[in-house]
Amino acid sequence: MPYGVYDLRHNEAWVSVGVSSDTAEFAVGAIRCWWKRLGRRRHRQAKRLLVTADSGGSNGNRNRLWKLALQQLSDETGLEIEVCHFPPGTSKWNKIEHRLFCHVTRNWRGQPLETYEIVVNLIGSTTTTSGLKVHAQLDPSTYEKGRKVTDEELAQVNLTPSRFHGEWNYVIRPNR
Repeated sequence: MPYGVYDLRHNEAWVSVGVSSDTAEFAVGAIRCWWKRLGRRRHRQAKRLLVTADSGGSNGNRNRLWKLALQQLSDETGLEIEVCHFPPGTSKWNKIEHRLFCHVTRNWRGQPLETYEIVVNLIGSTTTTSGLKVHAQLDPSTYEKGRKVTDEELAQVNLTPSRFHGEWNYVIRPNR
């Protein structure tokens, strides 16, 4: 399964291709890879990272593991991570769908996706006339499905709800 990060400013994307389960840890792992491989070089002065996400699934607004994994990423990088979730039923407005994944699926149309190598290569060779550049890598890690986050673990997340729809949107700051 692919999980992508799209950098609007640079028209550049990172896609991690997972081999185990579509979990919150896998989603944050893709963001971590993007930051290490591309983001920190492209945004040297960054103090914050804005993440837009759907409201369901592995990066859903109620997913406790998503918030815990983002806290770990925030602690590792020192970045504040602001998360803005699209309201339920509106994921079609997410730019990653229109500026990345529609081109990825067009690029692999008619190709037998028989191996991970083929999938990664097809994703990584995706380009557009507007200059989209896509980087892809296999994530061979095993992510445990159904991992429960305890109330104690969740209490360690340094989360501040946003003023606008704080039930969906929030900032996670590093624990210092």
